[in-house]
Order: sequence, then structure tokens, then C-alpha cells
Amino acid sequence: MPDEERPKTKTLDEAEKKFSHVREYLVKLQERKIPQPDFYEDIDRSFGSVKEPNLIYAVGDPIFIHIYKGESGEIEYNVIETRLEEDEQELYDKVMDRLVDLAYLEEVPPQVNKIGKVLITLLDKAVIIGKKDRSFLNPRINITQEQYDKIKYYLLRNRVGYGKLEPLFYDPHLEDIHCTGIGQVTTIHKIFGLVHTNIIFDKDQSLDKYIVDVTERVERPASDAKSVVDAIMPDGSRGNFIYGRDISLEGSSFTVRKFAADPISITQLINWGTVSCELAAYLWIALENGMNLFVCGETASGKTTLLNAIAAFIKPDDKVFTVENTPEVTMPHDVWQHLVTRESGKDSDVTYLDLLIAALRSRPNYIIVGEIRGEEGNIAFQAMQTGHPVMSTFHAGNVQTMIQRITGHPINVPITFVDNLNLCLIQQAVHRDGKFIRRCLSLSELERYYAPEDKIITREVFTWNSIHDTHLFRGLFNSYILEQKIAKILGYKDPRLIYNEMDIRTKILERMIEEEIFDYNEVWEVIKAYHYKGAKGLPFKL
Repeated sequence: MPDEERPKTKTLDEAEKKFSHVREYLVKLQERKIPQPDFYEDIDRSFGSVKEPNLIYAVGDPIFIHIYKGESGEIEYNVIETRLEEDEQELYDKVMDRLVDLAYLEEVPPQVNKIGKVLITLLDKAVIIGKKDRSFLNPRINITQEQYDKIKYYLLRNRVGYGKLEPLFYDPHLEDIHCTGIGQVTTIHKIFGLVHTNIIFDKDQSLDKYIVDVTERVERPASDAKSVVDAIMPDGSRGNFIYGRDISLEGSSFTVRKFAADPISITQLINWGTVSCELAAYLWIALENGMNLFVCGETASGKTTLLNAIAAFIKPDDKVFTVENTPEVTMPHDVWQHLVTRESGKDSDVTYLDLLIAALRSRPNYIIVGEIRGEEGNIAFQAMQTGHPVMSTFHAGNVQTMIQRITGHPINVPITFVDNLNLCLIQQAVHRDGKFIRRCLSLSELERYYAPEDKIITREVFTWNSIHDTHLFRGLFNSYILEQKIAKILGYKDPRLIYNEMDIRTKILERMIEEEIFDYNEVWEVIKAYHYKGAKGLPFKL
């Protein structure tokens, strides 16, 4: 998400008074006989149950989003932003030329997020509002306040922002942005699913230029010589760009997976039904006591979101290393070493393997690998064997598929080593009541290697009931990890007393939801308080 937060208009009347483009848009809706939308300063997931949405919500002045169901039944996502008329475009070009002349007056800062302030300073030196500049040397261009606001918006949007996609990057409710060639840009909305935007690339030249401009800004320029580019955007989003019709027949294309500045908390995921309080309490005990865990699932199943949420269960004093090729994992811990691969096809590349080996030499309490796909998996299992807890995401739809992939090429972990992994959580996007939701389908314990049949004995301790949309704890008084691993670590004389601790943590999570503690950092503070002071440290009574 962009660094600077924009102020938000609170009512539709206020938006109409302040912004001519909002007034003009509402008039066009009337002409098309579309009822006036309801206005919201912000929206939440409860809006997903609305069958015929017709609403406008604020993203940040002067940007607004109109969501409605079109005649074809598809959800339309219309960006309402200020437009430059033909004469205003000429004025904008004139001001840009003037800025070039004045550029020598300001030093360009090395930090990208500070360039915008320099551009505004230059703009203020290039124009004057509402009166004529009588200075003989370098007279400023006379413009109105409305023209100034439009020029400032487009100056920042085009020079330090994301051009015509800028509104999509400001919208916190979007997950992915897709362009599959000439035509409409589509996006995945966290509430409404796949939506079709009113942002269109109508020519190859404009789409090609957009991709070249964006990739040059992140120093990974796309071209005929390098047609496929993976890049990290300035806000941390991950972009994949495909340049040219010779390999993308509908025209150049791109996909951007948006970066969320604030991770989603475990209580929010519980509130959405992704996991249950009981399941989360089990994970809390497991991660606090150094169990190895893979969060598995298919693409866009919410693996990294869940990984971020449960990372808060790792002991607050632990030294945590994260290893990723794209920075998506966020840790709240004070001692956090964030390692990112460097892959450019040159001798100076730093791979997953290199970073994992470096992490092992640093004696961390926990190693989190963004995603295991290749030979780095072998190093991860070696880390587990040497007593370094590991947590990672992994592409697999069930436990057996995970084991097959781990033991097959290119990971090649011997099956006798696989039981070093303690837990496998399966996450999936499922279709329910006409919409896609993310659910933890199961949580399994990997108990031991069974030589006579050359396989890993697994035990499913949680399973999702698709009919009632609930999670069933099948591991009560039957959990190998809780009773034979963790209870022994904690010194329980009766291993079954560990379930009492799990009940307490279940109640803590339930109370946090009752108190509406959903902010990631607030949840982290409650977890820390319980770790250091027990129930006495909690901000509420159990």
C-alpha cells in the first residue's frame, strides 16, 4: 500500500460538494437508470452477503470506488477519479515542461517515498493560483484551485505512483490485480471476489509502455530481450510481467499480488471461520514449544496469511529468521532477521539455499521459509534434525501429496527423515453459499516412520465439517504431539493435563473475539502478556 494515507471523505454529499468528478459520475448513473448507490467511508466482509451490491466507498480523496452488479450479473468495480479534459491536459503538459526547467532548484532525495514532496515543491514554484504572477523572470503559470488539485494528483500518480492503476494500489480490499492483455483490468476483491474494473488498456503501445515504465522503476526493465520479469514493487507487492505479443498472444500482461502492510490477526481469521479457537489454541501451544509446521494448500488458498497470523504464537523472546524470495512474512518479534533472495541471473545471486545455510549458522530459535519448492527443502529438514524449528508454506492439497513431493525430485528428502516435520495444516479456498471462502481443512500430526511399509504414520487431529462449517477436534486425549512431545518438554507428570492448558488458551482467544481485539499488534500484546505473566497479565477476565 502507498506510504502516505489520503484523507477520506465521510459522506456522499460531502464528496459531491468537494469533487466535480463525483457529481459527474452520479449524473451518468442517473442517465443509465442505475439507482444512486449507498455511500460508506469503509466496508468490511459483512458486505459480501449482499446479493445485489450497489455502493460507493472511499479509498482516499479524491478516489472513490463504485461496486455494483451489472446487467450481465458480473460484479463491476468502477474507479471514480478526477479526469483531465483536453484543455486541462494541455495545461498539464505545459506545467510538466515548466517543472523540467525548474528541476535544478531541488535536490532529488535517494528515498523514493520523499520524491513526491520535492515534486510538490517544484509545482508550487511553477504555478500560481487565482492571480497573475507579475515577476519578470520565470513567471509562474496562472491556474485555478481545481486545476491545481487535478495537476497535483496526476503529477504524483504518474511520476511516483502507479499511473492508471494507482487507485487499485490504494484500495486495501484488493488482493490481486490482473491484466491478461488488451482490454479490461480485473482484480480479486477480498469481499466480492473477481471483479471487472473500468480501467482499460486499449492499445498495445499503451500497455507495453506501462509495463516498461513500471519495471524500469523497480530496476528490472522488461524488453524483447527479457520478456518475463518478476519484481517487487515499491510498496512490497509482488509483480509478474510478460512483455510482447510473441509470447502473450492477447498482448503484454501482468499480475500483481498486493502487499498488506498490516498482517491479518489470528482472531480475525477465527472470526471469519478460517480456523476455530480450539485449532488456534493447539497451534499456539505447538509453536510456542518449537514444533515444525508446514502450511499447505493450493495457490491463493491463504497459506501466507495464516502463516503470518500464527507466527505471533512463537515465543516473544525467540530469535527468528525468515527466508523468502518475496517479502511477505511479517514478524512482530524484537529479534527478527529478514532475509530475501537476490536472483538476477548473475554470479552475485543469493539463493534460498544460501540464505538457509546462513540462517543455520546464526543459531536462530525459529526459521520461517516463505515457500519450499526445491533443494532448499532438504536443508530445511536438516535444520529440523539439528533442533532448529522450521515453519513454511508448501504447495500440496493433502498430507500424502505433501510427503510425495518432499521425497520426490527436486526436494529429495529421504522418507525416513520426513517425521522430523511434526505438523501439516491443509488450507483451501472452498465454494460455499455462492462465494469462495478460505478454510483449514485439516491439521495432521506426523508421528513416525513405519519401516515395514516404508511410510509415515500420520494422525488427523482437526478436521473441517463442510456441512456445518465447523472444525472438529479429533485429537482430544489422542494427540501424539501434545502428549508425547510437548507435555514431556513442559515436564507434565500426567501428559493429559496438557489439554487443560489448551482449554485456557481457547478461552483467551474466545475472549479476545468477544472484546473485538482483531488488530494484529493488539493480539500480539495479549499473547505476550500471557507468556510473561499468565492469566494475571490479560486485559480481561477469563
